[in-house]
Amino acid sequence: MKLHTLVVSGVIAAFVAVSFGQASFAEKYPKKVLDFVAPGGAGGGWDLTIRTAAKVLKDTKLVRVPMPVRNNPGAGGSIHLASLQEKKGADNIITVYSPPLILTNLSGTTELSYKDVTPLARLIADYAVYVVAADSQYETMNDVMDALKKDIKSVKIGGLSAAGSMDHIQFLIMAKAAGVNDLTEIDYISFDDSGAAQVLGGHIDLFSTGLSEVQGLIESGDLRALAQSADHRVGEGIIAEIPTCIEQGIDETFINWRGLFGPPEMPQYAVDFWEKTLKKMSETAEWQAACKTNGWDNVYLSSKEFSAYLEQANEQYKTILSDIGMLKSK
Repeated sequence: MKLHTLVVSGVIAAFVAVSFGQASFAEKYPKKVLDFVAPGGAGGGWDLTIRTAAKVLKDTKLVRVPMPVRNNPGAGGSIHLASLQEKKGADNIITVYSPPLILTNLSGTTELSYKDVTPLARLIADYAVYVVAADSQYETMNDVMDALKKDIKSVKIGGLSAAGSMDHIQFLIMAKAAGVNDLTEIDYISFDDSGAAQVLGGHIDLFSTGLSEVQGLIESGDLRALAQSADHRVGEGIIAEIPTCIEQGIDETFINWRGLFGPPEMPQYAVDFWEKTLKKMSETAEWQAACKTNGWDNVYLSSKEFSAYLEQANEQYKTILSDIGMLKSK
């Protein structure tokens, strides 16, 4: 009996010690420099989103420790996703992801998926935009689709994500809706961070990307936007003038959600902090102004809600990839 009592007492003591340790960390968190990471190149949508979040968190004093942002690009975000597996249980790493987190797994680029990170909060919905050089022969999305129907190799498409991932898929979805056949025969070229330069230089005909990533070049007149993928006009100024694909008779949409994540098995005290803090951030005037400027919709979801959303998105993307012949058999 005494031995049994000692064992039980020891287990209780250990549990209490762990609980107090977690509580102690929670009270102090965060106290050290945080590591904010964009898994794509500088100037891309991931980069803009996490830098905007870091700035708003700092400006509103919701976070009072340094939040330097670094870039870890490659393979549509898969390089950084792999590196996160070596940081299991860390509480100081915050990263941003979007549909490629799911698409790169379903298309076979990586075995890792949304299940290998810790969802903290969904923040925004961005939308695809399809841009050409100012002197391009294409005036509308239908011009591009008509050209592809006549000769599937006549239009070179470029994007910042890997083949089978977001920038590629968001164009193929529209091509399918427009009645283009042989979708897998469309030429798609992936670039790490120079897609705009490629279309400006004439190396590709159309750049499939996110609205916020080329806003400046659209406003300057260097690029012309043929269409965007929301079901409504978004943003302000010249961005609000970009027609939807639906307006041009292509009855389809594509939403590019973005959210923040921690490494796998991130401590619960850190998850709780970020869930609460990011909700507060999403309600600030500073964040709402940034959303308006960048043409984003403010669509916060909590960690639990975001996890459920990712499961639903995974099933939706399976259907999309299967329809366009890009789903890897599991």
